[in-house]
Amino acid sequence: MNLDKKVYRKLLEVPKGKITTYGELAKAVGLKNGQRIIGRIMNKNPYPVIIPCHRVIKSDGKIGGYAYGGDVKSNMLAKEGITIDNGKIVDLENMMHRF
Repeated sequence: MNLDKKVYRKLLEVPKGKITTYGELAKAVGLKNGQRIIGRIMNKNPYPVIIPCHRVIKSDGKIGGYAYGGDVKSNMLAKEGITIDNGKIVDLENMMHRF
């Protein structure tokens, strides 16, 4: 299985209403310091609604980038019950999905 598919498959484990970080997702697929690779893979996600790349955020709680813009990403997260204030996830620890 190629790396992209492995990452997308792992990301499907993150339930609605939870988030993970680029770094956590990288570790979950065996990439040490692979945050940037994960970001590139998320950017080329062919199925952004099915494979929930909007649930991947930066380790500092900022929402990070999204192919369709930060406002779209924020709105999608908010619809899933995640509170965002000033571009950052509120109560980050409780919102995190651990692999």
